[in-house]
Amino acid sequence: MMSSPDYFYPNRMRRILLLAMEEILGYSGVTKVLDLARLTEYIDQSPAYKHDLKFPSEHIGRLQVALENAFGPRAGRGLSIRVGRACLKYGMREFGPELGMTDLTFRLLPLQTRLKVGMEAIARIFNKLSDQPVRIEADGKHIYWHIEHCPLCRGRRAESVSCTLAAGILQEALYLVSGGKSFQVEGKNCNTCEGGPCTIMIDPTPIV
Repeated sequence: MMSSPDYFYPNRMRRILLLAMEEILGYSGVTKVLDLARLTEYIDQSPAYKHDLKFPSEHIGRLQVALENAFGPRAGRGLSIRVGRACLKYGMREFGPELGMTDLTFRLLPLQTRLKVGMEAIARIFNKLSDQPVRIEADGKHIYWHIEHCPLCRGRRAESVSCTLAAGILQEALYLVSGGKSFQVEGKNCNTCEGGPCTIMIDPTPIV
């Protein structure tokens, strides 16, 4: 994988990711993935609640690759989606007040407004606290989540979309802001496949 030492996330996001991984994989599973990713320095380490940009985005990509190597590409990406969903849960504990998605005024908004405001709030967290710029676009039929410098597939080459952890985060965010509804979330463009920013497409019409 190509190194990208110039892009970083705050230590708070590393804490969220490791907690989410342990919830889904268990302690032994996380240890196995960290070992495969050559990130054993994170084993049994609990990063401080700080905004310091000291978590290299390259490490997130290495964890994604290690998940796929440990459990196979298909199962690894499925687990990555589940880890992403758990990340949102822990992220709400860390950034909930900044997101404002649990306020009563937010809950009373129409569904489509909640989706738009919720996605914008999460994008602001990434844009404000990390080196991962996020841009949101809508065409009336879909919402597009564009990720610059996507850590999940930077420097990789694959035949299918690799940014499944990000898709899992968005799935859980949509479930939360909609009050328990599910939505179709899929990669439309991925740096591993076509180059350029990664794009995740969201159908704002609930499945259930």
